[in-house]
Amino acid sequence: MIRLEGIRKSYGAVQALKDLHLDVPLGSVYGLLGPNGAGKTTALAILCTLMAPDEGGVWVDGVDALANPRLARCRLGYVAQEAALDKILTGREMLHLHGALYHLNRATTGRRIQELATQLDMEDWLDRRCGTYSGGMRRRLDLATGLLHCPPILVLDEPTAGLDLESRYALWAVLRQLKAQGTTILLSSHDLEEVDELADELAILDRGTMIAAGCPQGLKAALGGERITLRLREFTSDGEAQQAIELLLQQAGVSQPVVNRSQGNAISFFARDARLVEVLRQQLQDQGLPIFCLSQSQPSLDDVYLQATGRTMMDAELAMATTRNMKAEQKAAMR
Repeated sequence: MIRLEGIRKSYGAVQALKDLHLDVPLGSVYGLLGPNGAGKTTALAILCTLMAPDEGGVWVDGVDALANPRLARCRLGYVAQEAALDKILTGREMLHLHGALYHLNRATTGRRIQELATQLDMEDWLDRRCGTYSGGMRRRLDLATGLLHCPPILVLDEPTAGLDLESRYALWAVLRQLKAQGTTILLSSHDLEEVDELADELAILDRGTMIAAGCPQGLKAALGGERITLRLREFTSDGEAQQAIELLLQQAGVSQPVVNRSQGNAISFFARDARLVEVLRQQLQDQGLPIFCLSQSQPSLDDVYLQATGRTMMDAELAMATTRNMKAEQKAAMR
């Protein structure tokens, strides 16, 4: 239903997307996962014909979106990250306005408004001004605007950002219902749980590059067993302890351990045999390396990201926020 092929996009010296390939099957929920700044919103804007790529091709339900953007838009419902609502209008008035933008006649729009109000459980809010809506209700109204013209494809950018747990789970239920009705859904998110819960398949982006793609369970299983996280009481600055641990892991047949310095120099690796934990504990004690923490857990999508990039999703978010703050301070200092 959706195909992006060789997409490249730059903003000056910043390369937002680097040779992105994406294929979204009919009737699936496809997740686009990555930290802020990974290129997710740029990819969605190009897909929805709101932005032209520097290179590459875009197809929507068999339509060449770059050659026939108007025809492609008829097949898409796009819900942006920020709800674009007029606080003065009521929800019903807002939906009638969008119906006119979609070139729907008033009777068709009225019927769709009633159907969506029931489906999204927002009948009691339709005739209230949008400025009185809660965050969850604003998101539902925004979703209704994207579904008004019955598109076969729904594109969502951070659909539950800023929502409380109840509103978040309610929106998830709606998306599952839409999928059951045959809607193909592409959603971007930096919420690991959201993508893990909803997506049949996903792609993980980092700095404009796809670093992994597949079904959630398959990507986690490919890591090779349970995640083991190790921290020592004393982690010497010269790296001797780290080298000793890596040698022990190598002797035990463990490859590619990842050191996460933002979490107290924790070393993470994956092992299929849980008995390795006790063996490693004894060997470390024999070498005089006191253990502070040695834990086991099932692999997560964050582990997939960590193994590919050497940092967690949270580390990437913090790094991006720090960079933005530094740039803002530099601009302020130049004024």
